[in-house]
Amino acid sequence: MTFEVELNGRIRSVSIERAGSRDRFRVTVDGVPTLVDAQPGGEFGMSLLFPDGAHAGARVALTPGTAPGELLACLRGRTTAVVVNGRRSGRAVDGGSTAPGEQKVLAPMPGRVVRVLVAPGDEVQVRQAVVVVEAMKMENELRSPKAGRVKDVAVTPGALVEAGRVLMVIE
Repeated sequence: MTFEVELNGRIRSVSIERAGSRDRFRVTVDGVPTLVDAQPGGEFGMSLLFPDGAHAGARVALTPGTAPGELLACLRGRTTAVVVNGRRSGRAVDGGSTAPGEQKVLAPMPGRVVRVLVAPGDEVQVRQAVVVVEAMKMENELRSPKAGRVKDVAVTPGALVEAGRVLMVIE
């Protein structure tokens, strides 16, 4: 399978094929192949482990984003939006920033809520930090997918969360 993946404004061609066992895949990014072990991560997420090569030991957690075709990728404590086949579906990476209606902030991986930085009714800007989740001994600052008002905060500091859980809703 071949996909078009947009990350930080750059579009890459990514092909994926099974490589032996049911959890191991050969992922080729712009013509450069690497092996990846894929494991379920929470109810909706997936964890990718790079067993060898230049990225040996790296783990990337993926969970569904706030819009169709969007994934949240977490690597070494940083979370970013990744859009799969965005040009084919007419979606851009920052399309959520002006999207009408409610947008959800989701936990990118299982962890513990460290801080909630906003309250219901607060006005937020696009990409403003709204909640901090600790996962794998690293703090992940999650940001608002759009400018708007916080409609609901579904967690409190200390709460344990699964990957894909709704932490708050921005309208």
